[in-house]
Amino acid sequence: MKIYLATGNKNKKREMVELLPDHEIVIPSDENIEFDPDETGTTFYENSLIKAKALYDIVHYPVIADDSGICVDALGGSPGIYSSRYAGPDFMQGKPDGTKISQEEQNIFIIQQTNDIIKSGNLPQMPYLNGPRSCHYTCAMVLYAGPDRLFVAQETFEGALIEDIKNQAGTGGFGYDPIVFLPQYNKTVAQLTADEKNAISHRGKAVRAIKRIIDSGI
Repeated sequence: MKIYLATGNKNKKREMVELLPDHEIVIPSDENIEFDPDETGTTFYENSLIKAKALYDIVHYPVIADDSGICVDALGGSPGIYSSRYAGPDFMQGKPDGTKISQEEQNIFIIQQTNDIIKSGNLPQMPYLNGPRSCHYTCAMVLYAGPDRLFVAQETFEGALIEDIKNQAGTGGFGYDPIVFLPQYNKTVAQLTADEKNAISHRGKAVRAIKRIIDSGI
């Protein structure tokens, strides 16, 4: 089945191809489709639905869209839906000159901000499943094949931020993966193999839920 993936992120396409090998996965840029909808939602689900509907209206094929992010307990669940452009509550859209903050800068910033909160002792009431640096990824995934064929899966993936950017490790994955430590594996997300990550990650679990729906016939 031909399925469009509502993203411009080639890393997400690569992961989806690995997770849905029996289907043709296409992103807008593969067909020179201009696609950059405004993500005005206040939740991961709302943003994924906005993207799915927008692309479906262009291609009229089944669309998978996801909105994912990292939520840090010490930061009260931030950056959440703002993960791709996070640089603190007063610095959300990038650098003062308007350019986008790099992923490396984001990683440094989120570690420093977490360290500052922990040192202050003003930790918010949160689960802290992996200590004061606990965090989790969230993925809300939508399969949209028309107004009457909408399916949703939302999954999480627990870990903990490293304490110092100098300890980031791994070349796999993308985004915040080099700074998210998994105690049960004694390695960062970026040190996992693709198979290991897909087996336990938020996106991997969400895709498997969506795959069951696809396999049952949509």
